[in-house]
Parts: sequence; C-alpha cells; structure tokens
Amino acid sequence: MDGNSVLTFRQINTVTGIHACSSPMEIVHEKKATEAAYDEDNGQAKDVSNMEEIDPWNPPYPPCAPGPCKDFTGHIKLIKEWMDQKQALLAAHRATHTIIPDRTPEMSNDAFFDKLPRLASILEKDSVKLFLNLFSNDRVGLAWGFVITPQTFNQMIVQNALRCAKVALEGKAAELDGHRANPNYMNQCGYFPLHQAAEMFSTDMIKLLFHYGASANLRAAGPEVIEGLLPLHVAVENACLHKFLEDNLSPDKENRDHVYRLIQLLCLPEMKIFLDTIRLIAERTDDLFAELWKYIKDGKLAETAVLLLAAQKKIRTGSSFKANGNCVTAGNGFFIISKLCADDILALDSEIAQKRAGKKQLKAQRKLKHLLWVLVNAINEAGEALDSYIRVHPEVTSAIRVSHADVLERVSSILKNHGLFPTGECINTGNLCPYEQQLCRSSDEELPGKHDVYATAEKAARKKQPRGWELEYTRRSFFPYWKSVLSQLHDSESPIIKLQTIQETEENWNKSVAERSSPIPNSNLGLLGRIPQLTSNQQSRRMFGTAASTVLKLVKHA
Repeated sequence: MDGNSVLTFRQINTVTGIHACSSPMEIVHEKKATEAAYDEDNGQAKDVSNMEEIDPWNPPYPPCAPGPCKDFTGHIKLIKEWMDQKQALLAAHRATHTIIPDRTPEMSNDAFFDKLPRLASILEKDSVKLFLNLFSNDRVGLAWGFVITPQTFNQMIVQNALRCAKVALEGKAAELDGHRANPNYMNQCGYFPLHQAAEMFSTDMIKLLFHYGASANLRAAGPEVIEGLLPLHVAVENACLHKFLEDNLSPDKENRDHVYRLIQLLCLPEMKIFLDTIRLIAERTDDLFAELWKYIKDGKLAETAVLLLAAQKKIRTGSSFKANGNCVTAGNGFFIISKLCADDILALDSEIAQKRAGKKQLKAQRKLKHLLWVLVNAINEAGEALDSYIRVHPEVTSAIRVSHADVLERVSSILKNHGLFPTGECINTGNLCPYEQQLCRSSDEELPGKHDVYATAEKAARKKQPRGWELEYTRRSFFPYWKSVLSQLHDSESPIIKLQTIQETEENWNKSVAERSSPIPNSNLGLLGRIPQLTSNQQSRRMFGTAASTVLKLVKHA
C-alpha cells in the first residue's frame, strides 16, 4: 500500500468514526446492558467473557484498501469503489447490531441540539418529505458513522412520528444515502429506543420497533439512568404513577379490599394504553417470571397487579425460572406463584412464632405477602374476563362514552361472578379526574368541572390535530412524566412550574434555555408539570427534546 493509499485509509477511518478498540468503560456498559440476555435466573447462562473482543461499531474483516495503481484515474476509481463497499458494510453492520454505548461525538450532538427546533417542527407533522429534505440538505447532527444518530431517532419516538421512524429504520430512501436507524443503539442517556417508546406508551411505535428487530431484553446502563432497567420496568413502574392510582389508593394496605380496589382502578378506560404497552413488551421479555417474582419479593403490590393483569396470557402458558434458590417449572404460572407466596407466608409464620423481638415488622411483611397472594389468586380467577372487558375500551379519552360508575359496577360484577366480593367503601368517582387541562383554553377561561372533565379533550378532538396528538394528550392527562423512572431527576425540592397561558409557557421555556436554568416557578400548573434542575448536558437535551415538541403543539393549537 503506497503513502497515498495509507493517507486515504486514515481519512476514511476519521470520517466513519472507526476506533481501534473499545474503552474499558464502554465494555462495562455493554456487559450491563446485555446482562438480561444471559441472566443467571433463567438457569441457562452463557459465557460472555469474550463479548468485548468484537466491537459491533468496527466489524471484522473490512474490505481491504486497494494497492498502488499506475493509472491515476484507475486508482481513483478503485478508491471510490472501496469507499462505497466500506460504507455499505459499516452502515449495514452498525444498523443491525447492538451498539453500546453511544458513539456519537460531542460536536455532532451539539449540531443536533442546534437543529432540534427545525426537526421537532417536522416530526410534529410526521412529514417524511420534509424530514428527507432536511436530511439530504444538511445531515450534520442527524447522522454519524453511516447511521442515524440515537438522538435523532429518539426524538422521532418522543413525538410518535411513526412514518418518519419507519423510513429511518428501513433506510431505503435515496435521500438517506444508505443511513438508517438502529433500534438497538444506546443513546447518550444510557437507554434504548424501546425504553423511550415504553415511556411514551405508544403501542404502534413499539410494534414498529419490534418489527425491525428491537430487543426487549437490553438494560439501561450509565450514570444518567437507573442501572438495569428493562423496557418492561419502564412500562410497569411508570404505569403505577397513573394519577388514578396515586389519588385513590391508600398507603395503608389493611385487607383484601385494597386489592379489589386496585383491580377496579386498573380496569378503567384511562388505564388502557398503559396496560396495552405492558402486554406488548411482556410478550417479548425473557424471564418474565423472574421479573414478576422480583416485584412480589419486594412487596410491590401495584407493580405486581399491572404486570399480572396485562401479561396474564404469557404467565398462564408456563415457564421456568429460579425462585428462592430453586429452579421451578410452571404449567399455569399463577398456580406456582400462588404456591410460592403461600410458602413465604408459612415461613414468616414460623419466624414470628420463634422470635420474641421484631415481630411487628414481620407481621407487616406477612400482611403484605398475604395481600399479594390474594391478588395472584384474584387475577387467576377473574383475569381473563377482566382482560376481555379492558380490551374493548378506546385508547383516547375523547372516545370514551361510558361513565366511571358504570365501569366500576361492571368490574365488581365480574369479580362477584368469580367468587370475589369487594366489601369496602366504593371508589369516589369524583376523584377520577385528569391533571388540569390547559392546552386548549385561554387564561381567562374556567377549568371544566368534575362532571365535564373531558370537555377539553373533546374540544381538542374536534379540531384538526397533528398525528398522534390524542394519544399524547391522553398520556399527559394521567401520567406525571416528570417522575418517569427513565430519569434520575427525582428532586423532591424541585419547584412546581405553573403556567397561566400558552404565551407564558413559550416565554418561560425560551428564558430557561437562554439562561441554561430552570424556569422561574409560577402559580398555575399545566400539563408541563415539574421542571427540575438539570445536572448534565444529556439531561438538559433530553428535557429540551420533549418540551420542544410540547411547546410547538401548545403554540400551534392556542
């Protein structure tokens, strides 16, 4: 290889982002993120000691650079053919293998941040034509190393831009020049596209990601996110933040009526998109039993309930997993889980009988374990009938035509038909209301009353809304997304940002971006919710990406 060829090869390596080897930190993140695929709980652990030997960003055996050629024109032609072959190889390999961590350089992320307002406006319309025009004219910040950057694709998921996301995953459009999105590419915050789709509760986006090979068994890793989160954890734990559950479940779990109350709340139409999301992801999650058993062992009643109700079909088919140190093979998973709960209750009874001190704590543990046992058996008995009823609910609030009282009465009837008789106080339907709706009202209008809590949603539905807006409206009406488990920004002392008008929303956000700080607290809370202090560039960019699309919608539909 002559000097010119060597120089050309080095230049190509610089442009494509090839590195000689992965750093130790990258290897640590990769092992943590892929741990689920080889989890020891399934009793089928595989050797991952050699995982770092092959870097998916740098595929082995790339095409060799051409040797010297006497004909200069011929040499240039060979170099071009080699470059095209190498680009095609890198693009295909990097788009179809799990990439951990994000390899996008800081300068490209800065360019993306500058381009985000334009991109967000395009994605709000979900316009493939406009996106391809933007990409072909100026792809800086949108692509790096022959793949669409994780930040760009993540923004498509945040805005539920299904058509643009499909084009990005296919990578066949001529304007993309061979670039495409990787559904298993970790972003700078340490999680994957499916984690983001789970947070958005978009079943259509989740189906799209699965169609193009997204894995439900990759775990979040890194300092910007809770370690070890699966997409299933994001869907389950965020669903448990639903406003109906937070407003209507007492922290005191005294008797089985608490379980029945929880089941009734989960069957309300406003819970549908949350349960649908969990059901989809659970179907593709390995060791579902192990994840369920962890929730039970940790005494997490709400998380156990939503997972049992949403994923009951898979649970009933049986599986094998490790529980209490023993490998268990289950036919109907509900039976084996019920038996394990009963065994734990007997063990606690024995421990209480033997101990003289610390009985109060043990009795509290036993009471909680008993409620979990009641929950497992209740959903085993009535779950299929409840699931059939839940599936007929509409996804968006504007399409709901049945009252909460009628739903609760129907759910109680289903429970009674299966030998379960709630005897506690009825749920107050007056407490079943969304967060204050301010998206479609001016500052001098009154909020709808309790008997007309969906008036705003219906008004919005009658207008011409951007693609996917009703689903996003439903999500923001009941999910406190500022508490999402995908973020570590759980600062209890963070101010509540309350905005009177749409214009004030935009002004406060622009001011906060200009000053690189949180907006100044105000007195009227809209759907924007809590804006905590940002502790890193990645966190500020993640929040800006979400808020940019929200502000665009607020301004457009004022």
